[in-house]
Amino acid sequence: MSVLTDAASIGELIAARLRRDEARLREQWQASRPVRHFVVDDLLPANEVRELFSVMPPVDSLTRKATLRERKSVGVDVRHYHPAIGAHLFAFQQPAVVDVVTAITGLAGSEPDPTLYASGISVMQHSDYLRPHLDNSHDGNQQLYRVANLLFYISPEWKEENGGNLEVWDERVRTNTTIPSKFNRLVVMETNPKSWHSVSRVTADGLRMCVSNYYFSSQSPTGAEYHNVTYFLGRPEEPLVRTLLRLDSTVLNAIGRMMPFLLKRNPHRLRADD
Repeated sequence: MSVLTDAASIGELIAARLRRDEARLREQWQASRPVRHFVVDDLLPANEVRELFSVMPPVDSLTRKATLRERKSVGVDVRHYHPAIGAHLFAFQQPAVVDVVTAITGLAGSEPDPTLYASGISVMQHSDYLRPHLDNSHDGNQQLYRVANLLFYISPEWKEENGGNLEVWDERVRTNTTIPSKFNRLVVMETNPKSWHSVSRVTADGLRMCVSNYYFSSQSPTGAEYHNVTYFLGRPEEPLVRTLLRLDSTVLNAIGRMMPFLLKRNPHRLRADD
């Protein structure tokens, strides 16, 4: 089969899959801890997702990020990728998908971001990671609150023991729950000032690929106004890294509060993809 390149058609498949388990997913969302989330396996036909994986751009054509905070490769320039990549990204922005995700999560006023601010594709290789962090609180224009992260994992035969798994943390960033980045799995996770999360270090050869979207809202998920740039910490077993990143994040947040114009519509600064 050839991979689909029509966002509306892919969106219909996604929405139908979510509606099939809507009640169960709503219960899962409400019961999940320490960060609310739900997980959907076999989101799309497996052959479709394998085809999507096969047309992803070469890793060396993506933007490489290698710092104390993170190691990964990211891309958002869908104009230069195979048309199926943009179609699958924008499928999650189709009204039917947004509606059913909103019905499951109860995150009122959720809306996608067609500019793909902080969204796109994320690729991790051996030894790549993403340390615990809170996402940048707003969209590229600093007007809407980030409320949900949609992560679609597309690496065939990827195993939990390979690493590269999503981790959600308690408020003190001491203990976590692991959500394996299983092939053809969608994870929808809330984002707010307490939604600490990370990606464990990749320990195997191969490519761990994720197609990600964010939803935003004019309504604060806490009911109160807040503002932060991406805030990183080290893992509990990394006390020195933890201290360094706490200082780094405190400085960046201070700069963001004093000079908020620096944060506007710059998708490659002060943010993280999963």
